[in-house]
Amino acid sequence: MFAKAQNLQYLASCQLPVASCQLPVAQIQCADLNLQTMKQLIECVPNFSEGRDLSIIKQITDVIEGIQGIKLLNVDPGFATNRTVVTFVGEPAQVVEAAFQAIKRASELIDMRHHKGEHPRFGATDVCPFVPVSNISMEETVEYARLLAKRVGNELSIPVYCYEFAAFEEKRRSLANCRAGEYEGLAEKLGSAEWKPDFGPATFNERSGASAIGARNFLIAYNINLNTTSVRLANSIAFDIREAGRIKREGDPITGKIIKDQNGEPLRIPGTLKKVRAIGWYIKEYGIAQISINLTDISATPVHVAFDEVCERARDRGIRVTGSELIGMIPLQALLDAGKHFLKKQHRSIGIPDKEIIKIAVKSLGLDELAPFDPAKRVIEYLLDNEDNPLIELSLRDFIHQTASEAPAPGGGSVAAYAGALGASLGTMVANLSSHKRGWDHRWEEFSDWAEKGKILYEKLLKLVDRDTRAFNQIMEAFQLPKESPAEVIARKNSIQSATRIAIEIPFQVMQTAYEAMEVIENMVKTGNSNSITDAGVGALCAATAVSGAYLNVLVNASGFDDKVSIREILHEAASLELQAGERCGKIQKLIHAKLK
Repeated sequence: MFAKAQNLQYLASCQLPVASCQLPVAQIQCADLNLQTMKQLIECVPNFSEGRDLSIIKQITDVIEGIQGIKLLNVDPGFATNRTVVTFVGEPAQVVEAAFQAIKRASELIDMRHHKGEHPRFGATDVCPFVPVSNISMEETVEYARLLAKRVGNELSIPVYCYEFAAFEEKRRSLANCRAGEYEGLAEKLGSAEWKPDFGPATFNERSGASAIGARNFLIAYNINLNTTSVRLANSIAFDIREAGRIKREGDPITGKIIKDQNGEPLRIPGTLKKVRAIGWYIKEYGIAQISINLTDISATPVHVAFDEVCERARDRGIRVTGSELIGMIPLQALLDAGKHFLKKQHRSIGIPDKEIIKIAVKSLGLDELAPFDPAKRVIEYLLDNEDNPLIELSLRDFIHQTASEAPAPGGGSVAAYAGALGASLGTMVANLSSHKRGWDHRWEEFSDWAEKGKILYEKLLKLVDRDTRAFNQIMEAFQLPKESPAEVIARKNSIQSATRIAIEIPFQVMQTAYEAMEVIENMVKTGNSNSITDAGVGALCAATAVSGAYLNVLVNASGFDDKVSIREILHEAASLELQAGERCGKIQKLIHAKLK
C-alpha cells in the first residue's frame, strides 16, 4: 500500500553501523531530507558532434543508460548545429564509467571527416564537462574529470584537453581557447608544443578529432530568437552583451582600424553582462538568426536578465526578440526567478504555485516558440526528485478512503500535516486576493510577500504529510527486525529508537510550521481583503488543529523513546506551541466576529 523503505537500507544510507546506531540529534534530522541528496552526485553534459542521425545518438545513450545507477535526464539533438547535448547524473564512479563508454561509442560511430554544422567543434565527443550536484566539492569533481581524461587519452588514443576548473594551466581554462581552430585546424595545433594535449597522443586522430573534458559550475546553454536572418546583426547584439565584448576600433565599429595596447594586444569594449559568452548565428532549420548564449554563472547573470538585455539591444537595431530556446537542462530556481521577475513587472503576486510561476516564465521567455517545453523533462530537480509522496498525489476522495481503511497509516499525524497545509493555503489565498483588489494597486508587493511566505509553509506541510507516514512505517519495520542473537537484539533496539526519534521530530516540525502559518493568517484578517476574512478564519482553525493534532503524535511517540533527556527541549517547546496556537486561534476568531458585526 505504501512504498516502505527497508530500515537497514535507511541506516546504511546514513552511513551508520547497524549494530551501534546511536544517532546524535543532527543526524536524526535526516528525516527532513530527501535521502537521495545524501549521495555524492555529479552531472555530466557531453556534447556529441551528431544531431541528425538519431539512430547514432540512440546507440550512444543506450551505453550511458546501461551503466547501473545512471539516470539519463535529457537528450537534445540539433539539426542545424549537427550536435546533441546529453545530460545524465549519478555517483562519481558511475558517471566516469558512463562517460567513458559514451565517448568510446561515439568514436566508433561518428566520423569527423564528414561532419558539418553551425556550432564550433573539434571532436566526435566535442566537450564533456562534469558538474558537481550534491555532497561533492569542485576539487573532487576535478579529480574525476581528470581521471576520465586520462582514460580516454590512454585507452582510446584521443587527444584530450582539460578545461575550466580541471585545466592544468590558465590559458586552457577557456573552452574557446582549447577548441580554437576547430577540427580543420587540429592537426596543426597538435604539432605545436604550446598545445600538446594534456592526455593522449599529440597526433591527429582523423576520425575522432579531440575532446575537451573538464569540470565547471552549472552552465545554461540558451539561444534567443530574432525576427531577422542577419548573422551580422545577431553578432552585433552578441558583442553588446557578452562579457568579452568587442574589439575596439577607430571609427566604424566593424571595419575600423583595431586599437591596440602598448603590448600590441587589441583593446576591447566590455559587454554589459557578466559571466556570459555569446555569438550570433543563422539557423536554417528555423529560418532565423539567434543569439547563442552560454550563461556560466546564473547568480551573476540570470536567464531573465540576459533575455531582457537582448530585447533592449535588439530593439535599438529595429529587431524584435520572438522567443528563446533552452538547450539541455535548467535548475528549478532559474525558472522560478524568471517567472517571479515577470510577475513583479506586472505588479502581480509571486505567492502562487510553482507550476503557475513556471508557466509565466515559459510564456514570457518564449521557451515554447520553436518546440513544446515540458518542465517535467527539462527541470533538473524534477528529474532528480526520487522522494516518494504517494499520499499528496492522491485525490481528495482517495486520501479519505486511504485514511479510513484498515491500515494504521496514514493516521492522525499525516492528517494533522494536511490540515496545516489547508490552513496555510487559505491564508495564502487571502493574500493573493488582496494583492489584486481594485484600488489596492499600491499594496500589491505587501500582499505578495505574505502570499509567498504562506506558499513556502504549505509546501513544507504537504511534504510532511508523507514523511509522517514514512516515519510510522520505519518504526513498524524496525520492530520486524530479527532478534535471535545478542547483536541482532542490540541492532533492533537501536533501529527502533532511531526510527522513534524521527517520528518525534516530524510532528514537531508540523507544529512549528503550522504555527508559523498563523502569522500569515492573522495578518490577512487584520489587513487583507475584508470579503475573505472568514476564509482566513477557517485557515486559523485548520492551523490550530494541525498544531494540537501533531502535539498528540509528539507525545505518543515520545512515550516509547528511552532517552527522555535528549528530547526535553522538544517536549517543552511543543507544549508551549500547543497552548499558544489555541490562544492565537481564539484571538483571530474574536477579531473576525468583531469585523462581521
